[in-house]
Amino acid sequence: MDIQGWTYTIVAATFALYIGISIWSRVATTRGFYVAGQGVPALANGMATGADWMSAASFISMAGLISFMGYDGVIYLLGWTGGYVLLALLLAPYLRKYGKFTVPEFVGDRYYSQVARVVAVVCAIFVSFTYVAGQMRGVGVVFSRFLEVEIETGVFIGVGMVFVYATLGGMRGITYTQVAQYCVLIVAYLIPAVAISMKMTGQPIPQLGFGQPLVEGQQAGVFLLEAIDAIHRDFGLPEYTGAFVAGKRSMIDVLAVAIALMVGTAGLPHVIIRFYTVKTARLARWSAFWAILFIALLYTTAPAVAAFARINLIQTLHERPYAEVPDWFSSWEATGLIQFNDRNGDGIIQYGEDPATSELVIDRDIMVLANPEIARLPAWVVALVAAGALAAALSTAAGLLLVISSSVSHDLVKSVFRQGMTEERELLVARISAGGAVIVAGYFGIHPPDYVAATVAFAFGLAAASFFPILVLGVFSKRVTREGAISGMVIGIVFTAAYIIWFKIMGRGGPDDWWFGISPEGIGTVGMLLNFAVTLSVSRFTPPPPQAVQDLVEEIRLPSR
Repeated sequence: MDIQGWTYTIVAATFALYIGISIWSRVATTRGFYVAGQGVPALANGMATGADWMSAASFISMAGLISFMGYDGVIYLLGWTGGYVLLALLLAPYLRKYGKFTVPEFVGDRYYSQVARVVAVVCAIFVSFTYVAGQMRGVGVVFSRFLEVEIETGVFIGVGMVFVYATLGGMRGITYTQVAQYCVLIVAYLIPAVAISMKMTGQPIPQLGFGQPLVEGQQAGVFLLEAIDAIHRDFGLPEYTGAFVAGKRSMIDVLAVAIALMVGTAGLPHVIIRFYTVKTARLARWSAFWAILFIALLYTTAPAVAAFARINLIQTLHERPYAEVPDWFSSWEATGLIQFNDRNGDGIIQYGEDPATSELVIDRDIMVLANPEIARLPAWVVALVAAGALAAALSTAAGLLLVISSSVSHDLVKSVFRQGMTEERELLVARISAGGAVIVAGYFGIHPPDYVAATVAFAFGLAAASFFPILVLGVFSKRVTREGAISGMVIGIVFTAAYIIWFKIMGRGGPDDWWFGISPEGIGTVGMLLNFAVTLSVSRFTPPPPQAVQDLVEEIRLPSR
């Protein structure tokens, strides 16, 4: 069976599994729809959180980024994992003890204001749609290559799948579907990583193979990273392992991006809401522990996958006659994600990083997906990677769409416009909201602002600039007022969104025009600092919160009996 046949078989089997789980776990109450009845075991919740967290950016794009960026790509590893420490220590147990359904609900009650709740709803929807655009784009990339359909068609298929299990099962269906999706994606990521590590270095553990000598090819006997550095020097490129050198990110930008990703993690609504699905604050902490463990399996493997892909790609294609390219190259070329521009007309591929001189243009998002083909692994392994990528993208997309649905139905419609609405009507509104959100998400998947990981990084920056300061201050300060919180959220998200839109969407200026040398991916750090400064300043000059609110803050910080 060829790659396409295997892909159809494995993807169809996993999709049938997801739909079966959603039918088995369908819900009839808002409590089940929003927080899975708060009865999910900590181990299962940790696994579901891992799937929710390891999106298309983690599975598809992160190793591709590291492969192209080298040392600088470590900021994504540090940021996306370090944020879980902040989340586990600063927010998860306290918000779980508070015991409500959504982040905007906490903001509205803690800051005793419907306006604050509405602002939080707008922020949650804006952040979630930015994030979900990357997931839908990842779905389209996978389908376009392995099922040989247009990217737009692939996005529509993904939209239909998410619509079924997100609207039918709500959080309960999504949670147990994500448990299955985690198993699929981690197996799909590790099997080719182990096989390629064994083939290239003789070491079956990728994390160890990353530091071993190569056993085949032109660089046999040379340590893997030293071989990549030597190739980069031959090309006149910055060394793969080099840090803060010409041609790479500045120290201030690396710091800003890492901080934005960390605090953005702790402020993402779809991650925070996962800790509402367990019974107690203690189980919320255990959920965070299991989530970090499950995430680490993939994140510690990604640098090795990136290095394997980098050297495989260069050795396979550089100075190779175009007429002799392997089949996988032609398949990816048909999708438009690899392009060969024969600038000198000699029919020989000359690879480089400078778009002005390189004859090969490669989309970063294909590196993990193409790596098994480049390494000539069996067709079923290639198809398994495609299924894993879809599991990663769909699991996160479902969690994000539930945040949008609950923000609209629970925090906006029921809490603001129709306060006497019955539970049955609220559940109907939630499902309609989820369906509408899926359609909008499909549009953003077809027209994303950037490649997958960059789009996701924008979402983290927006979360850092809007939610993180308000949640931390809401838990640890009794003096912060509603006026301060509202001002901080608005200033933080407007500034960050304007910066991203100006430089990335509208293309007005380049790195020389960035403020303090900070890229759009890292500007959320500045937005977060502005949010803190504005919130604390305005709170100082406005009346303190009512005593009942101060008592609430005191109560959620006390250990449970």
